[in-house]
Amino acid sequence: MKKTDIAAICCTVAVICGFAFIPGAWKWFNTTTKAHGLLMSFFKFAILGTFGEMLSLRIREGKYLKERFGLFPKLLIWGVLGVVIASAMTIFKSGTVTLLDKGFKLHDAGLWFAGSLSWGKFFVALCISVLMNTLFAPVFMTFHKITDIHIADTGGTLKGFFGKKLNINDIMANKIDWNIQFGFIFAKTIPLFWYPAHTITFLLPSTYQVLFAAFLGVALGVILSIKK
Repeated sequence: MKKTDIAAICCTVAVICGFAFIPGAWKWFNTTTKAHGLLMSFFKFAILGTFGEMLSLRIREGKYLKERFGLFPKLLIWGVLGVVIASAMTIFKSGTVTLLDKGFKLHDAGLWFAGSLSWGKFFVALCISVLMNTLFAPVFMTFHKITDIHIADTGGTLKGFFGKKLNINDIMANKIDWNIQFGFIFAKTIPLFWYPAHTITFLLPSTYQVLFAAFLGVALGVILSIKK
């Protein structure tokens, strides 16, 4: 175990202990999440999403950071994506319930989803997860891949990231491996990982849904690293 591993473990334990033992810490977290949901989503994903990529790199290459990794650009992009994800979750939750009610005449869908854990609530959560990950996730994942490539191409710095024009056409045409992006990321991780994972997410209390979604990014990063 390297010194960086010890530091990472100590930081993780310190954060967990802080929420567990500091009076009012968890209450502050819940209150702030309810009052400033999108802002908290930015910080949750900025921290956890970037940490997931660092952990993935550690598993693959034995280090948490490397040249052109782009720590600060990744923090920024993950934060913005966190706001987008939180917004999408809100839209698809309300939209799916309305679709089930108006389109499929399941008039109790809203009551099922708002109630305690039941097969009805599970069904609605599954429908939300399937619709969100089918309609929204491929666009989201492709945009994330584009920004990752742009970060690497511009040296991993904020100055480079903002100083060079984002050439989406060139990246999509020449730099994305669509066999992997479509054949594995879309075709396998979405139905096998994201459908069930986000079903669980939507069964949780709303205060914890975005936080759990951010942790899922860390988990998937680890899974993909082990596969590689």
